[in-house]
Amino acid sequence: MKNNAKSRVLKVSPDDYGSAKLQTAARAMAGPRDVKCGVFAKQGTNGNAMAAEVDRFGGVTVYLNERDFPPDVSEGAFDVLLRDSLSQWRAEGRVAAWLHVPIAQSRLVAVAAARGFTFHHARRDRSTLCLWLGEGESMLPAFATHQVGVAGAVLDEASGKVLVVQDKNKTKNAWKFPGGLSNLGENIGDAAVREVCEETGVRAEFRSLLSVRQQHDHPGAFGMSDLYATCRLRPLSFRITLCPRECLRAEWMGLEELARTDATTPITRRGALLLLHGLRHGFQHVDLPLEELPAVQPGRRYQLYHRALPAGGPQND
Repeated sequence: MKNNAKSRVLKVSPDDYGSAKLQTAARAMAGPRDVKCGVFAKQGTNGNAMAAEVDRFGGVTVYLNERDFPPDVSEGAFDVLLRDSLSQWRAEGRVAAWLHVPIAQSRLVAVAAARGFTFHHARRDRSTLCLWLGEGESMLPAFATHQVGVAGAVLDEASGKVLVVQDKNKTKNAWKFPGGLSNLGENIGDAAVREVCEETGVRAEFRSLLSVRQQHDHPGAFGMSDLYATCRLRPLSFRITLCPRECLRAEWMGLEELARTDATTPITRRGALLLLHGLRHGFQHVDLPLEELPAVQPGRRYQLYHRALPAGGPQND
């Protein structure tokens, strides 16, 4: 909502934060006027409130960064600001408050906790705290709790052989497709191509998604959930250059042999059977091809995997 009221600027030095001078000045300027000075920005009727972004769900977000929030602010001054901000946000009908706290400002976490905030998640050099302000039980979503693993099933259709590896430091050295964890913001197809090249030196290109495994309380994911996608790749090179840090062995193995051997994993055997079916009857029966579509958010796109639609579209069936 646009505020057409004129603004007044409260000029203070870092030494004034937490002082009686600052508290008196802030209260004196509160009311129908704006207070804008980094940590002060009017959004309603209370001038002594922190600058916050309003999201589309009706919540507010505050970033306690050094540009807008002095690093030497005292716990007492922060508590007053947070108290007055919460009072204002509740009066405005905001449903939630989010605080992004840099690690250097971690001493302020205890102050926020005393006002009811709890940890939502932490990443690298900041933690994110949250507080439900709406009625009833909190409807805030949990933080992302999944890791995404990928495997690249590199199939040479001419020979019917697929690239497999044996991982190092495993209790059972089973044959499997090369793979690993995707990086933050990395598409699964790109991750599969990268992992294959890193482990075996073989260059490949993404063709389709074959399967997705879902597993919860995964010991390798800090007890969280795990999604593991197997992708069909086409080889662009065939020479294997083994990564000795990650793999004991790597070779091109016939699909039928891989599907029969006991020295493999259930998910690899199932992948081999899918690839065999595709070779014999056409990959349109097993593939989930990738299509990029425009997202609701302007300028963004997303990746959608699904069986191909009939030529001309379903309306012509």
